[in-house]
Amino acid sequence: MDNLEVISERIRQQMEAVSAARDAAYQQSRELVSACARTIRAIHREEWANAEQLLQQTRQAAQKLTAGVSAYPDLYYAGYTQDALKEYVEAHLTYALVRNQTLPTPEELDAEDSTWLNGLAEAATELRRRILDIIRLGHSAEAERLLDVMDSIYSVLVTFDFNDSVTGGLRRRTDTVRSVLERTRGDLTTSFRQAELQTALEALERKMQA
Repeated sequence: MDNLEVISERIRQQMEAVSAARDAAYQQSRELVSACARTIRAIHREEWANAEQLLQQTRQAAQKLTAGVSAYPDLYYAGYTQDALKEYVEAHLTYALVRNQTLPTPEELDAEDSTWLNGLAEAATELRRRILDIIRLGHSAEAERLLDVMDSIYSVLVTFDFNDSVTGGLRRRTDTVRSVLERTRGDLTTSFRQAELQTALEALERKMQA
């Protein structure tokens, strides 16, 4: 019993350190998610300079978050930490997909493979909003390119047929991508038919006026 106080004090200090790290990580994860949401909003608004600046902010925030929990694996793999990092991946991949750039790798984003894949799935669903924004102005080749990107992403994601404990719930997000892809393909097909009809009507009008 002579060492009881020594042992209990060491345990208390360790728990205090973990608790402090947890509180900091929770706050930092919320800040990172907020920054990622602002980034994606800037992307959809085509505010490219602002989006690039925000991407740098998210990178710094993600590095700060991971550094703070690096000594505590339980905190690093906690739901709120990985969810925030997923949002971070989503923001960077959405920007690359919309701008038709090379995708940053999991290593470049310092993200787990499963987190990267889940971020990719959510980035794919963000493309629906981009496509709808484009076709409101008329059918275009860019909308078709983005639909092809969505299709390619789904074709890759569906091959990761592993337990959710390995993929971090990827199967559910892959199903969501499929649903969004099917709806977007229908919307784009309707837009194409309308564009064809408009072209035909204009051609008929010119012929009647000739």
